[in-house]
Amino acid sequence: MARPTRVVNSIRTHRERLGLTQAELARRVGVTRQTLIAIELGRYSPSLELAFQICAEFSARLDDVFAYHPD
Repeated sequence: MARPTRVVNSIRTHRERLGLTQAELARRVGVTRQTLIAIELGRYSPSLELAFQICAEFSARLDDVFAYHPD
């Protein structure tokens, strides 16, 4: 089983504030809903480019949505 990423995020909070579903956000940034779910749950770290795309949808800075927490 894969180890969860150390990158945490507040995608769900931002997404819900805008009234977006996971499917809508996934479509806007060009990934599958399953990929977005994995990122939201911290099971997968997005590429830097995808992280910026997600933040752009929220009009937020990268460090407002993502944070790195080492062990």
